[in-house]
Amino acid sequence: MNNLDKTYTALLQDILDNGVEKKDRTGTGTLSVFGRQIRHKMSEGFPLLTTKKMHWNSIVTELLWFLSGDTNIKYLVDNDCHIWDGDAYKNYLKWFDEQCKLFKDHGIVREPWTKEQYIEQIKLGNVDADLSELGPIYGKQWRKWKSNYWIPKAWLNEDGEIVVRGENNIKLEYDEIDQIQNLINDLKTNPDSRRLMVNAWNVGELDQMVLPPCHYSWQVYTRELSTEERKKLCKVDPETECRNDAEVEIYLTLQNIPTRAISLMWNQRSVDTFLGLPFNIASYGLLLTMIADEVNMVPDELIGNLGDVHLYLNHIEQAKEQIGRELTHIERIEKLFETNKDAKSLLSQDLNEPEVISSLLLDELKIPTRTREPYPLPTVHVRDGIFCSSVNDIILENYQSHPTIKAPLSN
Repeated sequence: MNNLDKTYTALLQDILDNGVEKKDRTGTGTLSVFGRQIRHKMSEGFPLLTTKKMHWNSIVTELLWFLSGDTNIKYLVDNDCHIWDGDAYKNYLKWFDEQCKLFKDHGIVREPWTKEQYIEQIKLGNVDADLSELGPIYGKQWRKWKSNYWIPKAWLNEDGEIVVRGENNIKLEYDEIDQIQNLINDLKTNPDSRRLMVNAWNVGELDQMVLPPCHYSWQVYTRELSTEERKKLCKVDPETECRNDAEVEIYLTLQNIPTRAISLMWNQRSVDTFLGLPFNIASYGLLLTMIADEVNMVPDELIGNLGDVHLYLNHIEQAKEQIGRELTHIERIEKLFETNKDAKSLLSQDLNEPEVISSLLLDELKIPTRTREPYPLPTVHVRDGIFCSSVNDIILENYQSHPTIKAPLSN
């Protein structure tokens, strides 16, 4: 049963019913509530919403980009992922405005690229790396957190005094912490630790980021699986192969059946509920799946702690469309004939009197009751754990959804 879409659309309705109107940095305006939570059991299916079509390639590409430690949008552009185009373009325009002052001093008038031209030039490799860089955002913090600044010994004399002079010559060295690798190591050696966390909120570098992290930290938690839970994961019933419980445990171990389940909880300060949150849910669901594969555990529960949960004012109608409405009895009958060409043979009633076709019969034939009735959730399989490098290493199966609902992105 797909509870995720119902939870999500209930959150949309909560904002519509209880949200207060607030101004925001983009100038668009929002309806906002504070302090909500999303919970999903991974055993019910992969958390990719079905009440609107999701751009799966972008979700996967962005997460692989984070995990690689990259912060330049060229990789995203080359892989048809345009989530960060607007933020990068704003950075480019800021640089261009500064350059224009120099141009004008020399009597030169120049126009910046349009956003579309800018993205195309990045794809062609004609943009300097600095102008497609987003600063030390997620990937940088996950894989290369700066720590322990130190002064190279070559700069010091025998008394420990700095002998290099001039600000232009000074470049402090530092260590880098790979939070992802540390997490994997800890999961393998100390899975009951309460310190299995990754943080992106580096206060000392926020001013260097094009956008401070919206989802700023996450934590994983593991538990031991019972023998009964492990048996359900086995393709062959161990009872048919074993004589007692001890033999069952040995059999499960030889079959490499996981001994633990793993859950993930992320924290998010700012939640673009219509466009951003569906991506966040799927992205962290995929991250959990990849980590579980890496350490041979079973994905258990996905939890999102949400701070300022808002709908932009230009997303209100789209949210209502995704929530949908109850279908009338006549509309359900029309759906029946749309989806089943042999419907007449299934019905014994007089079709000239649609009111005699019972709701119970429509329910038995699984005719939707709402305009955007959720479909069953899909499944996802990964190869090479958390360090896979290609979208092709992540396989989405049995994804069925309602059509896309377009909405403008506020940057």
